[in-house]
Amino acid sequence: MKHLIDFIEAKDVTKTSIYQHLKCTQGEAQIIQYICKRYVKGLEEVPVLEMLQDNFPNDNYAYLKKLALVKNLLDLGWIIQVSFGQMKAHDSSKLELLNASVTPSISLLRLLEEGSLEIFLPEVKPYTDHLEYLQDQFDMVSLLHKISTFKQGFADNSLSIGRLKNKLTLLTTRIEERVKMTEAPIVVEEFFKEKGLDEKEKRIFLALLKEEYSGGEGQFRDMNTLIELISFDEYEKIKNRALLEDGAKLITEEIIDYEEILNMFGGVSRAFYLQEEVMQRIIHPKKNKKVTKLKLDALVQEQELFEYLKSTTTLDDVVLHPKTRETLNNVVKQVDKEVFKKLREWGIKDKRKSIDARIIFYGAAGTGKTMTAMSLAKTLKKPILSFDCSKILSMYVGESEKNVRKIFDDFKELSAKAKVEPILLLNEADQFLSSRSEGQGSSADKMHNQMQNIFLEQIEKFEGILIATTNLLGNIDKAFSRRFNYKIEFKKPGKKQRLRLWQFMLPEKADYDESFDMAVLAKYELTGGQINLIIKNTAYKVAVREESVFGNNDFLEEIEKELGSSFDGAKSMGFKV
Repeated sequence: MKHLIDFIEAKDVTKTSIYQHLKCTQGEAQIIQYICKRYVKGLEEVPVLEMLQDNFPNDNYAYLKKLALVKNLLDLGWIIQVSFGQMKAHDSSKLELLNASVTPSISLLRLLEEGSLEIFLPEVKPYTDHLEYLQDQFDMVSLLHKISTFKQGFADNSLSIGRLKNKLTLLTTRIEERVKMTEAPIVVEEFFKEKGLDEKEKRIFLALLKEEYSGGEGQFRDMNTLIELISFDEYEKIKNRALLEDGAKLITEEIIDYEEILNMFGGVSRAFYLQEEVMQRIIHPKKNKKVTKLKLDALVQEQELFEYLKSTTTLDDVVLHPKTRETLNNVVKQVDKEVFKKLREWGIKDKRKSIDARIIFYGAAGTGKTMTAMSLAKTLKKPILSFDCSKILSMYVGESEKNVRKIFDDFKELSAKAKVEPILLLNEADQFLSSRSEGQGSSADKMHNQMQNIFLEQIEKFEGILIATTNLLGNIDKAFSRRFNYKIEFKKPGKKQRLRLWQFMLPEKADYDESFDMAVLAKYELTGGQINLIIKNTAYKVAVREESVFGNNDFLEEIEKELGSSFDGAKSMGFKV
């Protein structure tokens, strides 16, 4: 305790061994000395007003001018403000401090005990492997995170931001020196050179890599957290957002990717991650053969059960009833980190930060059920596998029950091979969902009931997102109804929605006569699928004319044909805007 005793007994604090480490004025050092004297006598909390009155003149409240010294000591991290027994971040105004109490910080106590807070790093040696290199880099990311939380006022005052930055400089220099001394190639450094990443891009990469190695809850996946790591002021935060926007090098060169999720305030958040191919290259640097993830679409081509659907639209591009949109938004919000945290605390969800939802889309043909399912997948940045349920009965009797299990078993196998969590879309699932036959019935009825029982069992065990589409909900078996979290009706569009559909579906580059009125067409009660079909049929008719100009009568003729027919005329995948 030599340094502590020398400091509290000194008549001139500037001559003590620890003064140079305090990096403060003589007046500030005297305040620290006073606090330390009280501390060793068992008075841990020192009232600021009493401290100023004991150390500075009381005439004309001159001691009030010394509040700035207390504020500076808080900023330096040598003392901590105490409020109702809690340590408080140093965000108080000077006058607020007057009736507060302060106590020595951990850093000050350590300085008084050890005589120095200088960082003594081990001898600089070459890296023996890439894991040793990564440990230093991950320490650097942790320091950057501490600095960012300190600036936001969330960190304690045990370390000042100045000392944190000093540690960062020393560690960064140490990494550079060790890399220069290392003769064997370091896979991450080689990757940085190959891609030509700048310092900020490297730090983003390393933060995401640290997240992968630590298997954390996604601390460094959040866009704002990553921006904080590479920004030292508000202007830099705005400028650095470009590094994580579409078109940025890290994204265009497929180094990182992101998932977009709706947050609880209605906005969209991005959660970033390293591409699988990049991760494999870093984790297994000694493998000569390039390790690549098996692509889901390629795997689907090798089998006949599922169809791989690729959507170009998100939920924002689809005309939806407001209630339908609200329900789907609630589904999407399950992956928001705050919503997920609540659900996990309540015991509703486990550690898997993914959506668990079994959904029925029901409504007339052409109302956009399949298109909406595809757009939901695009919004969640998930692939989607579709199975046409009418195929089941085309398989010979006696095998249908086995084939129901095969749907789910093959789906799990494809997901595992591709290392993704696709959405399972069961199109035209009426026969699975309809009420089961009662009594003995025929052998066909027994087979149908058995098939439904297996389907019910598989639905119960399913993890992830499953969407079943059906034209009718009235005949659904109650046992199935209970297993689905969401039942979303797709109504025929109203007049306003029909007008939007005509507006967005009509060819932009076509010519229309002067009397053309879209509002006239919107009066007819058509689904999105029917409007799409009518526009196509009209286009074929107009295109063969020498003067290819669209008029209202051209469309009205096709509308009359469509409304007069007893069948839909074509299968529609839904509609978009």
